[in-house]
Amino acid sequence: MCCGKSNREHKGKKNEDGKKGAVPVSGSGRGTFDGTALTAYTDGQPLDKLVKQIAKKVVVGFIPDPDTDLRPEVREITFGDTPDFRLYNNGFILRRRISYVDGFPVGDPEIVFKFRHPDEQRATQMDVRPHIAGAYLMKFKAEALPLKNEVGGYRILYSHNCQFGLSQVHAANRSSVTTLVKTLPALASLKKSDAEHISLVNGGIVEEVLRPLGQLDFGKGQVAKCDISLWRTRGEHKPWVGEFAFQVTFPSRESVAEKANKLADQFYVRLQQDVKDWLALGVTKTAMVYRLNANEAQSHE
Repeated sequence: MCCGKSNREHKGKKNEDGKKGAVPVSGSGRGTFDGTALTAYTDGQPLDKLVKQIAKKVVVGFIPDPDTDLRPEVREITFGDTPDFRLYNNGFILRRRISYVDGFPVGDPEIVFKFRHPDEQRATQMDVRPHIAGAYLMKFKAEALPLKNEVGGYRILYSHNCQFGLSQVHAANRSSVTTLVKTLPALASLKKSDAEHISLVNGGIVEEVLRPLGQLDFGKGQVAKCDISLWRTRGEHKPWVGEFAFQVTFPSRESVAEKANKLADQFYVRLQQDVKDWLALGVTKTAMVYRLNANEAQSHE
């Protein structure tokens, strides 16, 4: 389960800043995460009830999402890397996401390339801009996660991201590392030979089931959308991890109100404390994919 995030966003060739907090929970938690329901906890209470209760305790407003009772969004997520996980071991993540409607893929598959690191300066200075002719979106995020070994605090991972449609990569062999480096120059130093290719990380295909819950109002214009999601295996539908997340987008660091920021921190810590029996500490969703098949990939996460 995950929670929290704020970003500055720009369309086209733009930039985005943000802060994200996350609390992973095991798939065996008390929520109904079967992908078709994803509507209530096992005692029948709506998924957003716990969020509203915790928000009320720390004096945070909650605005329900009118789409909460509709069919959840379904997306397919895969990660690409070299066989020795050279991207991930050096702080890079390459992800493809495809949306599905009524069982069929729709739209242009979205490519997300990011550099993630606990050092803000290193993340900021990494130039992840793609070498493509079309538009792309840049983001900078501060992602809050629980401490690795205890409940009640948080650590920050900084993420410098770009995203664009797969159709904008026109090379015939998109799995070639040569093509990858031409498209994403930040990876040039990781290339070893022209014969290299990337493939699906551990052969894993993730099915993400996502449902919006509403908005958290921290005051001073800081409003965070929140949702709940499940990552599970494609085919077997075996649950890996559930996530509650909230996200705030802001135009600049200076625009963040100190009082609202502290209130968001209080909500994040209180949430951890109230769902401590569900938490999966020391992991991220991406890390769980890389750890499939008993692999122990190294990363800064």
